[in-house]
Parts: sequence; C-alpha cells; structure tokens
Amino acid sequence: MKHNLEERQKYPTLVIHSTDDCFGFGYRKNNNLESDKLFIKKFENDLCNNLIIDFKKFISKENLQKVKKISVSIGPANFNASRLIVVLARTISQQINCPLDSFSSFEIIAKRIASKNKIFTNKQSFWIYKKLKRKGFIAGKYEICCDKQKNGVSVIRETVLPKVFTALESEELVFEANYEDKEDLTELLNLSNKNLLNANVKSWQKVLPLYPISPIN
Repeated sequence: MKHNLEERQKYPTLVIHSTDDCFGFGYRKNNNLESDKLFIKKFENDLCNNLIIDFKKFISKENLQKVKKISVSIGPANFNASRLIVVLARTISQQINCPLDSFSSFEIIAKRIASKNKIFTNKQSFWIYKKLKRKGFIAGKYEICCDKQKNGVSVIRETVLPKVFTALESEELVFEANYEDKEDLTELLNLSNKNLLNANVKSWQKVLPLYPISPIN
C-alpha cells in the first residue's frame, strides 16, 4: 500500500457526503474531473435502507473492488445522516481493505468561500459558522497557508475543528455556511486526491462522526 502521491492519484476514488437535507456519492476513476460520477439525493423517511439501496445502484461491485481511496464528510450536518454515512464508509473501507480519511463539512466549503471573497489574495484567517436552532453557533476556523511541497501553492488549513460557541465575537472574517451539493461533492473528491492518505488499511477505525451538538438541536 506504500505508493507515492502521483501513483495514488491514478487510483479510483470514492467519496460519501451529506449535508442538512441531502446525501451523495462521488466516484473518480483517475485524477481527471471528466471521469467523475456523482449522485445526489434528498433525504427520505427511511434513510438507512435508501442509503444502501442507492449506493448499490451507484457503483458496481467491480468498480468498488478497484477503489483505493475513500473519503467521507463527518459533519456538522444532519445528525442521523452523518452517523449513517460514516458507518457506511467505515464498513466499505474495512471490507475492501482500503484507507479511509475524513473532512468536516466546513472544510469542504472553505475553498469556495475563500475564492468568492478573495481571501486567497490577502491570506486572512476566517471563520465559517452555522447558527443553531436554539442558542449559539457551530463554527470552525480556517487559514490560507503555503504548501512548500507544492512550490508555495496556497492551500486552506482547518485550524479549529467545528465546535459550539455561545457567541461569535471574532475580529476576523466570519462567513455563514452554505452548501452547494454538486460543488461540495466535487471538492470532496479533490481533497481526497490531494490528501496524503494513511497507508494503514485500518485507518477506518479513526474516522468518527462530528457531533458538536446533540440530536435535539
């Protein structure tokens, strides 16, 4: 399982993602956006069974066996959906002996927010937040930094994992989380390909849903 990044990027990638009201799958045959296959669906009452049924329709057994990289979003998002997609990703990773990594939902949308608000130019730190139905906020912090291994290319690093705050009183830039299902699923595929995955096939054991709040919120 020890291969350099260039070799790994040629491998098929599978990602599983969910937001507040949708879930989706993404498959990239190689490091080529034209090979992307995406599936997005609104939640239904029986999400547990529908998730498995739709996944089986999305990817063939043959293609699943070829997957060498899996990534999953861990939230903050719909509580039940986050739990179910992480369980699905962990199960697949274990069954096909494939490394699994994860990204928060805010980390996935951070690049889009930074590009839209020209943060790459001034390289400021910024926060992404989501207001809770009752009191407080879920917020995570992100910063622009240079990747020395990629000739100083600007990348986004998550410096504070999304967690609950009673109030947002930061003097830094603050943006409300907004999800774009297709764009976010594609970005998760991009992050999966760029990330140096743990070669340990038991990495699925470390991936858990992000539960900054209880289900009642």
